Amino acid sequence: MLQNPERYTITAALPYTNGPIHIGHLAGVYVPADIYSRYLRLQNRDVLFVCGSDEHGVAISMKAKKEGITPQEVIDKYDGIIRKSFADFGIAFDNYSRTSLPIHHETASDFFKKLYDNGDFIEEVTEQLYDAKANQFLADRFVTGTCPKCGNEEAYGDQCEKCGSTLNATDLINPKSTITGETPVLKSTKHWFLPLDRYDAFLREWILEGHKNDWKPNVYGQVKSWIDGGLEPRAVTRDLDWGIDVPVEGAEGKKLYVWFDAPIGYISSTKEWAAREGKEWEPYWKNENTKLVHFIGKDNIVFHCVIFPAMLKAEGSYILPENVPANEFLNLEGNKLSTSKNWAVWLHEYLEEFPDQQDVLRYALTSNAPETKDNDFTWKDFQARNNNELVAIFGNFINRVVVLTNKYYNGIVPTPNELTEVDEQTLAELQAYPAVISSSLERYRFREALGEMMNAARLGNKYLADEEPWKVIKDNPERVQTQMYVALQIAAALSSLCEPFLPFTAAKLKRILNLDDVKIDWNTITDTADVMPAGHQIGQTELLFSKIEDEAIQKQIDKLEATKTANLAENKKAEPQKDLIQFEDFAKMDLRVGTILEAEKMPKANKLLVLKVDTGIDVRTIVSGIAESFKPEDIIGKRVTVLVNLAPRALRGVESQGMILMTNNAEGKLVFVNPDADGVGNGETIN
Repeated sequence: MLQNPERYTITAALPYTNGPIHIGHLAGVYVPADIYSRYLRLQNRDVLFVCGSDEHGVAISMKAKKEGITPQEVIDKYDGIIRKSFADFGIAFDNYSRTSLPIHHETASDFFKKLYDNGDFIEEVTEQLYDAKANQFLADRFVTGTCPKCGNEEAYGDQCEKCGSTLNATDLINPKSTITGETPVLKSTKHWFLPLDRYDAFLREWILEGHKNDWKPNVYGQVKSWIDGGLEPRAVTRDLDWGIDVPVEGAEGKKLYVWFDAPIGYISSTKEWAAREGKEWEPYWKNENTKLVHFIGKDNIVFHCVIFPAMLKAEGSYILPENVPANEFLNLEGNKLSTSKNWAVWLHEYLEEFPDQQDVLRYALTSNAPETKDNDFTWKDFQARNNNELVAIFGNFINRVVVLTNKYYNGIVPTPNELTEVDEQTLAELQAYPAVISSSLERYRFREALGEMMNAARLGNKYLADEEPWKVIKDNPERVQTQMYVALQIAAALSSLCEPFLPFTAAKLKRILNLDDVKIDWNTITDTADVMPAGHQIGQTELLFSKIEDEAIQKQIDKLEATKTANLAENKKAEPQKDLIQFEDFAKMDLRVGTILEAEKMPKANKLLVLKVDTGIDVRTIVSGIAESFKPEDIIGKRVTVLVNLAPRALRGVESQGMILMTNNAEGKLVFVNPDADGVGNGETIN
């Protein structure tokens, strides 16, 4: 492990440009990567933070087919949305590129050619699934079928999202083409493979031995399982119509597989940055004193810890990642996030509902980060973290400090008098926080680091609550000068300590404290208690955070419930048709329009209601199993459809003389099948 690297190259997983960014992406990859990069910059480190849109592969083609537009139109649309979301939430990339750019096509092609020329690939003719109706080979995501490991009937050709197994499309039971719905056939095609089994010894030594003590257990465990399961050659080319051409003879109509070209996007993004800034790119990828860190989600662990390192090792001139601190998945209100089912909180929509509250979401996601296991985002927890922590602790402390300083000293930092033991202890605790927070961040424990930053705010709150300068000012104004000086040092330190986590809050706090042009690095906080000197003029108070009311949260919960209902309706499958009957069979049924006159619960029966129904030919008793869906008083006067010539049947001693027609809605709730038109009288026949 590098103890004091000369520079850092930090990468964040390239998002697919087939949809917007949601909170799962932010929590899993981009907020922790941004926190780490911002922290390093505060330490005056040489940092390069790169990312870019992943614009090739089958996900783009699928989106284009679904929306009836070209792949280019898809990537242009979503690249713009994604870039804006990242900028809106303060994800401060040094460069955000696109894999559709010429510099990336050239970089990926050159990388492939070098490995090809070195003999690092094996060429094989294999059987691939082919859709004869669509006249094309099927990429993995264009095939669905039954997972051979768990029986999930909606597994994809590359992965089962239910059990997490990595698959080949040919592994699926009863495969179907998502393009035409046809059963595909096997057809021969030639491709190039990276023989991962050749790198077994290297990966075991580098990861299983070299990183057993510093990589996260969830990452190390998944990699070990993959290696121990036996590495096999993996195709680096595909029969596709969208992507980077395979740059060798005999490969016409074939593209580089997206998993091969996408991680090379980090390198091409670096090249783009270097050309723009007039710098050399190679030190950030080829110098042994550079620390390379990949931030990804758990679905990308194998690609970044096994496959991409094998590619870099084969090429020979690149450094390997020092760490890959992948997070697990974030769920939403107890259910797995799903872009296809719209079960997500989209960043661009969040800012419409909660304008200027980016840091609240950054805080909530970091506080609940899925660092070692899947975690659940709920709107109630989001509200509680804002109201009970950001508002009540951080915001409350800053507000009191600024208000009192303006009230007592016209906004000028007072000169302290003799420090008491409490003052010295408080300042000593403050000076320790940079090291404590740094220790957590260096170990990629962002949730822990955020908690320590908030403890610094708690320190300030407790100091003011204990010292009560608003009471002391009457009898001992000299003592209050010292108290306010100490409190202001904590406020000034927080403007820097919170910056990696809450960049918008940090900027606002610096403006309030009139520190826009004052650089407070963490060494300053550690080395001196005089973070903001006496005589410094601060500004007027502004609320750092505002309380989020129950109505705003309920609106978001209702929005998700509406999505759930829509999904149920969309995915509900109709019951199969029953056996054929003749007209004479139907004609035997006497269906009449009726009105419910009375309704009461059947004693000692949870499901039954006893109804008196005017059928137009009589008033009769009907016992109906609808008590769990309707209150008796709510259905009196209801128009209903009644089967009147059903043979009577005794239910719990009450003779039921007919049946009310019902159906279910998308939520499974009972609904009356009733005549809506005006002027239809009781007793009218239905035929």
